[in-house]
Amino acid sequence: MDSNAAKTRAPRRRAAALVCIIALAAAVGIFGAHLIPHDWRAPVRPALLQSTAALFGHSASGPASFADIVDAVKPAVIGVQTKRSESSEEQSTSPANRFFFGAPPVAPDVPEGQGQHPRRTVTTQGSGFFISADGYAVTNNHVIEGSKTAEIQTDDQKTYTAKVVGSDPISDLALLKVDGRSDFAFVRLADEMPRVGDWVLAVGNPFGLGGTVTAGIVSARERDIGGIASDSLLQIDAPINKGDSGGPTFDLGGRVVGVNMMIFSPSGGSIGIAFAIPAPTVRTVVSQLKEKGSVSRGWLGVQIQPVTAEIADVLGLKQAQGALVAEALADGPAAKAGVTSGDIITSVDGTPVKDASALSKTISRTAPGTPVKLGVLREGKERSIALALGELPLPTQAPAAGGEDHGTDQPETMGRGDVPDLGLKLVPADRIAGAGEQGVVVTGIDPRGLWAERGFELDDIILEIGGKSVKTPAELEGALSEARSAGKRTVLLRLKSGDSMRFLTAPVG
Repeated sequence: MDSNAAKTRAPRRRAAALVCIIALAAAVGIFGAHLIPHDWRAPVRPALLQSTAALFGHSASGPASFADIVDAVKPAVIGVQTKRSESSEEQSTSPANRFFFGAPPVAPDVPEGQGQHPRRTVTTQGSGFFISADGYAVTNNHVIEGSKTAEIQTDDQKTYTAKVVGSDPISDLALLKVDGRSDFAFVRLADEMPRVGDWVLAVGNPFGLGGTVTAGIVSARERDIGGIASDSLLQIDAPINKGDSGGPTFDLGGRVVGVNMMIFSPSGGSIGIAFAIPAPTVRTVVSQLKEKGSVSRGWLGVQIQPVTAEIADVLGLKQAQGALVAEALADGPAAKAGVTSGDIITSVDGTPVKDASALSKTISRTAPGTPVKLGVLREGKERSIALALGELPLPTQAPAAGGEDHGTDQPETMGRGDVPDLGLKLVPADRIAGAGEQGVVVTGIDPRGLWAERGFELDDIILEIGGKSVKTPAELEGALSEARSAGKRTVLLRLKSGDSMRFLTAPVG
């Protein structure tokens, strides 16, 4: 068949089919009219469509105006500015350089004095909001850190001096107080958390501009950001930028659902991933700050980590659940009660512990001195340990890492005899100043080695393998050979990384 003829006939066939469909529809209308009752009514619109129409007003093309909400809440939002003195070393080790917070130091003044790390005065700009008519206001701890007072500017461009009532570096919250007035506009904290997909408004002081409003949705809940905060965070996609830290995020009822804390950003600008401290945490922390200027939390005195599927397999567990104790601090309540490294905490007062994060939240929300009963799994056997919680110490800034002298001993590269090349260069810890007497120190990592991608870092100290202590590379090799002879494919290692303990799984080769 001629191809041009086929191309010509195809549209004709489609047109004919369309005519047939239209004719059939007309026929149904004509002949079906006699089958429809005279009192027939169109079915009611689905509830989902009705609620959507109510949300978007008369048009489904976008949200109804936020103007009324903004008019109601904006007078309670403030700009917060402080000045403090810090060294270049303190700036480089600040949490703000690991995660981009909304208020990094700006406008440096002339350095104070000379030296390796000269100090200078820096100005921080952030946001906050009044929670009472008599001048109590909330902001981030990192906005006012190191200051006893802050300068605030209200929406009507008036400036006041506020004193810092108290601050909490763990939750990154601070409470300010402006004296002399009892008629400040203020907002309230929400009683219920928004759902993922709910609209939210963020009001703050980006780049010092003041009174800026952005909108978005709740994109996730219960985010745990690597120990940066004591509680799960609210994730929003409303644009948050420099200076928005400490500002409120509102629901459509004008209630504060979170306090803007930080963003993830490879460039320093908003990419739509911001995190806010949830209202329940704010309520609890602010109450204690107002009462005593600080926050008390329960403390077990353990370093814990998740029970991964690999760890569960090595330990012979049926499921990856609970919190693995990497270290029980000698002066902590848990160690004194008999908890030891390698234990898995499975429950608190009979309530199952899902993971390490859940245990941390449960303990931190419990008052110091409270008696608790821990369910513990040790070497496959369950036991119960009773203790009274201590009080969580305030975090201290770890000293900056420096290039330590590792001595003149030549490191040994693992991999002799029946042990494959692990890719680690190891030196006994007792030959390196400050490394202690136990374990072997990782002084080099070969990316081609068997253990190169298991999560080892330089200066890690391997303390135990399969529950047995090691002091030399030879002892580590011997333990691996024994594990291999016993038919094991994976071993559990206990490490010291800086001031923290942790477990790693690694193949025996």
